[in-house]
Amino acid sequence: MDLLSGAFVYLVAMVVAVPLANRLGLGSVLGYLLAGVVIGPALGIVGAETKEVKHFAEFGVVMMLFLIGLELQPAMLWRMRSRLLGLGGLQVLATTLIVFAGALAAGLPWQSALAIGMTLALSSTAIVLQTLQEKGWMKTTPGESAFSVLLFQDIAVIPMLAMLPLLAVGHAAEQGAAEAHHGGGLENLPGWLQGLMILAVIAAIILVGRYLMRPVFRFIAAARLREIFSAAALLLVIGIALAMDRIGLSPALGTFLAGVVLSGSEYRHELESDIAPFKGLLLGVFFISVGAGIDFGLLAGRPALIFGLAATLMAVKLVVLLVLGRVFGLRGADLWLFGLGLAQAGEFAFVLFAFAGGAGVLAGDVIQVLTLVVAITMLLTPLAFILYEKVIAPRAGLRSEREADEIDEPGTAIIAGVGRFGQVVNRLLITNGHRTVVLDHDVDMIDLARRFGIRSYYGDATRPDLLEAAGGDEATLLVAALDDREKQNQLVEHVARAHPSCTIIARALDRHHVYELQEAGAHYVERELFEASLSAGRRALIELGAHPFKAERQTRAFREHDRRTLEMLRENWQEGGMDASYVDAARSRARELDDVMRSDRMFDRHDASERGWVPPPKGDSVA
Repeated sequence: MDLLSGAFVYLVAMVVAVPLANRLGLGSVLGYLLAGVVIGPALGIVGAETKEVKHFAEFGVVMMLFLIGLELQPAMLWRMRSRLLGLGGLQVLATTLIVFAGALAAGLPWQSALAIGMTLALSSTAIVLQTLQEKGWMKTTPGESAFSVLLFQDIAVIPMLAMLPLLAVGHAAEQGAAEAHHGGGLENLPGWLQGLMILAVIAAIILVGRYLMRPVFRFIAAARLREIFSAAALLLVIGIALAMDRIGLSPALGTFLAGVVLSGSEYRHELESDIAPFKGLLLGVFFISVGAGIDFGLLAGRPALIFGLAATLMAVKLVVLLVLGRVFGLRGADLWLFGLGLAQAGEFAFVLFAFAGGAGVLAGDVIQVLTLVVAITMLLTPLAFILYEKVIAPRAGLRSEREADEIDEPGTAIIAGVGRFGQVVNRLLITNGHRTVVLDHDVDMIDLARRFGIRSYYGDATRPDLLEAAGGDEATLLVAALDDREKQNQLVEHVARAHPSCTIIARALDRHHVYELQEAGAHYVERELFEASLSAGRRALIELGAHPFKAERQTRAFREHDRRTLEMLRENWQEGGMDASYVDAARSRARELDDVMRSDRMFDRHDASERGWVPPPKGDSVA
């Protein structure tokens, strides 16, 4: 198949399969893998060229690690050192030893068993990081833990590549060693000089990234040609990858290091926006090539062996990850996300197996079986994430529920929810001498609040016994600021019924939520973003040339009109949603708002509430 035809087939597979997989809730990675299965083994559209395509598309992993490096500060890496070395190091070591023992028990030479153990200890950087970013889990505790393990694994590839030629079996040792180093360029140098060259290249990447790239990018940016900046970004990534490859190190590690060095650069966001599309396309092609490369003939001939090995490998890695995750403080749903996310073998296995085959460490038939096992585990990984998200996470969350804190001192005001809204209200009340009790169901938020000296307690604010302990009949005020819409409504309804003398101020997520909270019994309801948006809008009017007096008056007119609209639309609101009368009424009020604001701009009308302002001179043309 020629280049254009191949590109067309891969792009069609992407465009059709991935949106469909996302619509079905399967995720983009599984969509890519299934697309590869369809155009490869199922329909036979692509064939022998799949290996070359996969090798080329692996550069997407290199670009992804560069982008991840841009997001990290060196100080952040230093904070991750315990998880990076402890969690990541122990995972690789424990998995290597277990798989090594299993391969020995299967009758393989110890050299081959060790190579298999090291290779299968790695996980899929591409699949895991893509999924974590896609689901918004990258910044969570299990997400950061998984990233620490993946980063250590990428670093561990370096000594693995160095060890494989030393493990060559029998007469293949000398020939394999020569073949294994064919791309390194340092194989004829003494060991001490090779190490010196490696350190020199790494130092050069750091120095060039810190001192040279900023003026270079500044010079290129001055040309104001977006395509040249994109070319420079690609040149940087490809150049570093080539340099690392020439000295026998992982290109992904080199570009990651460059990304970390450039993370403090003012051009970081520009680099991200230029590299990200290429990264996404290459990763997609890589996943498709993995799916297309599955040998269903071999799978059909030995299904029990291959699926058994894949299931055993994932089970072993899962157990190791769950044990280590628990040792390092992960619990409940976080622990399961960490374990299931990293239980597969990784894309570096394809590289290492080929390397081991060329070095004479592994026989060809063993590599064929293990390559298929790796592909099966990667194919099952998106399903593992779905299993976590739909089944395990809710149940694990219920089982790991910790006991509510004991409230030692009740308050006259209860703040339910210690997010940004609740924190501001709480600080205002405390600084005016009121005794508050803060409740929240988020362990991390409670711990963070306590670090800043906020007296807060863990527990479900909708529980009647916890509310009684927080103040009960003694409390005269409840500020309901829970993030969960249904729990917020339940809380307001319970307090309004059980403590009718307690004033309820509730935060609403939107206009319809205002009506729901009013129905539940809230005395005062504030939309969380309304006042902040008005304040920003008033400032925007001033910056666009309006006199501060007129900007304030327009803002007040808008606020008053919206308040009346809120009251009027309540008559057309239904709990099940909006009907035609509600939409018609909302449109009518929107047209009326235009008339009100236009009229207010045309006539200078002042009332008593505006006496604190100095109005602009009569006839001032500034609107």
